[in-house]
Amino acid sequence: MQKRKLGNGGLEVSAIGLGCMGLSYGYGPATDKSAAIELIRRAYELGVTFFDTAEAYGPFTNEELLGEALAPFRDKVVIATKFGFTGGKVSDGMDSRPENIRAVAEASLRRLNTDVIDLFYQHRVDPNVPMEEVAGTVKDLINEGKVRHFGMSEAGVQSIRRAHAVQPVAALQSEYSLWWREPEQEILPLLEELGIGFVPFSPLGKGFLTGAIDENTQFDSTDFRNVVPRFGEDARRANRGLVEVLGDLATSKGVTRAQIAIAWLLARKPWIAPIPGTTKLHRLEENLGAANVELTFADLGEIEAVLAGIKIEGDRYPAHLQQRVGR
Repeated sequence: MQKRKLGNGGLEVSAIGLGCMGLSYGYGPATDKSAAIELIRRAYELGVTFFDTAEAYGPFTNEELLGEALAPFRDKVVIATKFGFTGGKVSDGMDSRPENIRAVAEASLRRLNTDVIDLFYQHRVDPNVPMEEVAGTVKDLINEGKVRHFGMSEAGVQSIRRAHAVQPVAALQSEYSLWWREPEQEILPLLEELGIGFVPFSPLGKGFLTGAIDENTQFDSTDFRNVVPRFGEDARRANRGLVEVLGDLATSKGVTRAQIAIAWLLARKPWIAPIPGTTKLHRLEENLGAANVELTFADLGEIEAVLAGIKIEGDRYPAHLQQRVGR
């Protein structure tokens, strides 16, 4: 697995990381603990050194899972976690007050069974706390040796600039994929200007780009996708055109849709490191195989031409969650 650098502070990660949220939260019942540990350790065996979690995933149980799974090789991996929700619960709103950031850091260190957090993201921008206070608090944690690098998630241009002026931001994590390209408008140029890495989550469109989901797919009652407009039955039907085009290109290259989708992200910029998540070993191996897929200039041009003729239907978040992004 090739490595990539995020930011200008020496943070080096595998080109493809592992998003661990779905093992504990968001997509139905939590994965059996032993199976989840097996998957995380298999990812490491296959070259993954970048693992993403958050106190809100569970809440708390996902960090504990990673702490146990990664303990045998803790010094060889990068663990990213996040702060910023009241009591670790997404439903309770934001809390990036300095005292809460510090409390979350201490609790995450214990759950992750480590003495330092490699990458500490603000999970969502808190409109009630100035970015300078947030960045300053993380800067203090870095100076104290409890955190190595500062990150932000789903932040807007002005928030990133304000934070970066206080403490250099190593990475921004936001959704980016063949079916959500909004970051190309303002975010990617800003990151290039400031020297900030980009960590796309949901690089497979929350599973849709794999081709395994259609308008007849039924999700578990606790699955987050049930409230996402883009996963409404009509939207899924309308968006099948993109999946079909991906399938044609994948067949021509002897790979899968998922591998094309991830390889496309890797080809965008050398400072992009996507974090696909999965609960299945065979999907893990498939996703990581994308690192070996070479997309030519002609391939990228073909994808671009096809995407220009496809209109993706449905918002990516329900309205109450959309208000929390891009601030």
